[in-house]
Amino acid sequence: MKMTLRYAALLLPAVIVLAGCSEASRTTGHDVDAERVTEDDHSGENGHEDEGHVELEADEAAAAGIRLSKVEQGSVSVGLDLPAEIRFDADRVARISPNVDGIVARFFAGEGDKVDAGESLALLTSRELASMKADYLNALGAEALASAELQREEQLWEEKITSQADLQAAQARFTTASAALGAAENRLHAIGISHAALDKLDQAEDGALAKAYVSAPISGTVVQRTASLGEVVSASGNAIFVIVDDSVLWVDIAVYKEDLVRVAAGQHVALLSRNGEQIAVARIETVLPIFDETSRTATARAVIPNESGLLKPGQFVTARIETSEMRQVLRVPAGAVVTLEDQSCVFVPTDDGFESRRVETGTSANGFIEIRTGLSAGQLFVAEGAFALKAQLEKDAFGDGHAH
Repeated sequence: MKMTLRYAALLLPAVIVLAGCSEASRTTGHDVDAERVTEDDHSGENGHEDEGHVELEADEAAAAGIRLSKVEQGSVSVGLDLPAEIRFDADRVARISPNVDGIVARFFAGEGDKVDAGESLALLTSRELASMKADYLNALGAEALASAELQREEQLWEEKITSQADLQAAQARFTTASAALGAAENRLHAIGISHAALDKLDQAEDGALAKAYVSAPISGTVVQRTASLGEVVSASGNAIFVIVDDSVLWVDIAVYKEDLVRVAAGQHVALLSRNGEQIAVARIETVLPIFDETSRTATARAVIPNESGLLKPGQFVTARIETSEMRQVLRVPAGAVVTLEDQSCVFVPTDDGFESRRVETGTSANGFIEIRTGLSAGQLFVAEGAFALKAQLEKDAFGDGHAH
């Protein structure tokens, strides 16, 4: 599948110069000339070797949605690179102890299991709970008896048969019984027994009064379970389950004292892996008003969604913060940069297709990435369709052991 310069002439009329290019390029309104696609445009200048080559006809490139543009200058904010750690959101961590003392009779969840809020995690047998429920049932019966007695005394008082003293005594007994029932009910509510469960309590099967369930207060993943079957656990003891919800995480950024004036809530942050690849973006929510004299840093905190689960608490990253300072740089759309063998690359056209060019990237902002080395101003590159070329390159490498 050889592509001559006529391929470039077919492809270039479809070139799209993206709406983020510098003001100079928009005012000149220049078109990309077929004659500009020379060996100089893709000869691996700046000492950067080609990573791989994809042969592609012009019609195939057009069908794949590949569009070219020129490397141009544009304004980006001056990035501030700071160390950061990804952490659990403190509001999404639950350390769960039983509400009553008891013996573990059964587990419904273990480490690594995903659970929903309200789901049962374990079953305990609890003499304490059985006693509290018995107290409630006794108080319920005593209150019913006192109520019936009061009604009888009120009827007799209306018929002038009983004395006022007997009526007042019945009223006092009913008040005492009601207070005792309320106290027993509140004790059960305090350990999580609902009104619905209390309404069915007098119908419970034999032995059911001692059953105590440990439930999940949040949805998430069980990351720790410390108890064993048959173990005695206590409401005042250590947590027997730890559940975390990592769908939202915190990014704690260490801000050095001299950089504090450049960091503020609302700034965009790009999170970079060790090899410099952007793995997520976030926004600073707050800069904590505490300065650690030991580390000589303050903490700027960003909150980041993590539905994919790719980010891990405890992971160390570089936080590249967009500051208000601006500078002119060579830049390309973010979608033009792909990762090949842990290196950032951009595809450039050749006589018979496209080749990947290793680049060093810098600041990332507003959908663009700074290109520090690997490309030069005015050079053609693949602005749209880079991921399709990457997929083809990886397919070729897998199929015959090397890229074309």
